[in-house]
Amino acid sequence: MAIMPGSEPFFLPGGEQGVLLVHGFTGAPSEMRLAGEYLHKLGYTVLAPRLPGHGTTPREMAKTTWNHWYGNVEDGYHLLAGICSSVSAVGLSMGGLLTLKLASEYPLRRLAVLSTPIYIANKQLPLLPLYRLFTDFVPKKRKRLPDIGEDYSITYEVTPLSSLSSLLALIKEVDALLPSITVPTLVVQSKKEHTVKPESAQHIYDNLGSTGKKLVWLNNSGHIVTLDRERDTVFQEISQFFTL
Repeated sequence: MAIMPGSEPFFLPGGEQGVLLVHGFTGAPSEMRLAGEYLHKLGYTVLAPRLPGHGTTPREMAKTTWNHWYGNVEDGYHLLAGICSSVSAVGLSMGGLLTLKLASEYPLRRLAVLSTPIYIANKQLPLLPLYRLFTDFVPKKRKRLPDIGEDYSITYEVTPLSSLSSLLALIKEVDALLPSITVPTLVVQSKKEHTVKPESAQHIYDNLGSTGKKLVWLNNSGHIVTLDRERDTVFQEISQFFTL
């Protein structure tokens, strides 16, 4: 299956500390590229895998579930752990869920979860089983970012409903794991986005088992905080938290 141009995974070799970057639902590694370059300049070894079914076609994604996506994240962790003395992780949106699950099973040094959903701002979600009786895909709203090139914001124009159902299952899985996660964790959330309800961040922060945790609120960003107007603030918060 051909990969959409710009959706390739990327690896930036650096120092002894590794950082795994995990993109979001229907997205691609490109939305983590600027964060990866920022961390690489600070000396980190950076790996951003492409999750199965992403960066190809919606029909390919419809064949995958969260278990496929998580297996890919595990592979990325093991690759970094084999060449670095420690591994931290940064997850965006669904990537945040996947890295939280990773933290419940593997020794991470630090974790940052950005725009990570527990509560999704979509009033039609309760009707998802009914929608799936009539269609496999629904149109996906796409925000145009004000000062970033299209090469970074690569996503599908439709959402596979089977994959959305699997995302909801992943949320339940990770929510139950939060008290067992003790890695120091940075939680970042915009108050103004329209994909994830902001109370998701407070829920994650309150329920994490970690004593070393920090919650950062943004006031002028949408969902993809790694590309939006406050991205430099996000990168600085991650770098400061990871150097503690």
